[in-house]
Amino acid sequence: MRDLSIYIHIPFCARKCLYCDFLSFAASAAEMKSYVNYLTQEIKGQSIFYRDHSVISVFLGGGTPSLLPAGETGRILEAVRENYRMTEGAEVTLECNPGTVTAEKLTSYITYGINRLSIGLQSTQNEELARIGRIHDYETFLETYRMARTAGFGNINIDLMAALPGQSISSYRKSLERVTALEPEHISAYSLILEEGTVLFDRKEQYHFPTEEEDREMYQMTKEFLGERGYQRYEISNYARDGYACRHNQVYWQRGDYAGFGLGASSMVWDVRWRIPETMAQYKDYVENMQKSMETDIDFMAFAPWLENQRDLRWRERQILSIKEQMEEYMFLGLRMMCGVDSRAFYDIFGRQMEEVYGPVIEKLMSQSLIEKEEGRLKLTDTGIDVSNYVMSRFLLY
Repeated sequence: MRDLSIYIHIPFCARKCLYCDFLSFAASAAEMKSYVNYLTQEIKGQSIFYRDHSVISVFLGGGTPSLLPAGETGRILEAVRENYRMTEGAEVTLECNPGTVTAEKLTSYITYGINRLSIGLQSTQNEELARIGRIHDYETFLETYRMARTAGFGNINIDLMAALPGQSISSYRKSLERVTALEPEHISAYSLILEEGTVLFDRKEQYHFPTEEEDREMYQMTKEFLGERGYQRYEISNYARDGYACRHNQVYWQRGDYAGFGLGASSMVWDVRWRIPETMAQYKDYVENMQKSMETDIDFMAFAPWLENQRDLRWRERQILSIKEQMEEYMFLGLRMMCGVDSRAFYDIFGRQMEEVYGPVIEKLMSQSLIEKEEGRLKLTDTGIDVSNYVMSRFLLY
């Protein structure tokens, strides 16, 4: 029995943030209901390929999943539970934006088995939130957070961002102080990346952004400030109290099997990676054809992207990962985690010693004090974390 994580994409947003390049858009209640109809069909139809898997986590991301009417969220999770083997105590996360939930909706989430909430705060400074196009203010976030606690959520993540336009080191510290005072179980803290094609990228000349030195100082402050308050850094941008590291995200970094459902969702099972179509028309066509194959029992197995004889063109982005690509991913994804990568596990998976494949790279990076080896595990040093993109790029095989 193999572990499986499930990601479910909810592409709806009240309004797109100025920095956002995710697949998201506004929709009516009728459009949301129609989407959930297709989504539950896909979830049910694909379950035939996961009979040998046991689900350890479900993550509803977006977009803004909390925009869905509570009943629609319940329908989605019911489809998962009815068609997949769920492990006892499986982690079930829903992303939530402040102001998009009510006390009743949060109570419904508990009833549906959602046991982890991830709230997108980004900053506690209202002027900073306005500059990046967030639809809420700090006071709305506080109301949402308190309602979540009252509803019974005992595992809450809060997202924070550094290097925002107009942000200062002192204002970022204030956000850290306010967030930790609430004692969430998990904090994701990362720097803003200006993505080409976003509104903020196009208007970047209109704003004053923190310098690289200030961004670096915020980065270091995050580690020290959260560490002093009992948050263990377990991944480059993620901190958690003991026992609350996000199980779902660790599956990605450790190259476990994960199935993505919904518009534009990505999957990786048995070292095959693929992506669902990104337009609603293509998505509906894909689900309808899958449903037709189920009803007529004609070539339904073509919908299993990892099968060697799979030839359905709907899986245009299907990629069978070579051993070289698997080793690369094992290294640069695993190094994101503070525990690093296990050389013994590398040998068990690939049948080769890590030093046999990466000896010169490891030797050079260790001489530069960017990585270190401890009890058979290779991991980034503090200096290596600061230049992690460079370090990880060294593990690409040419």
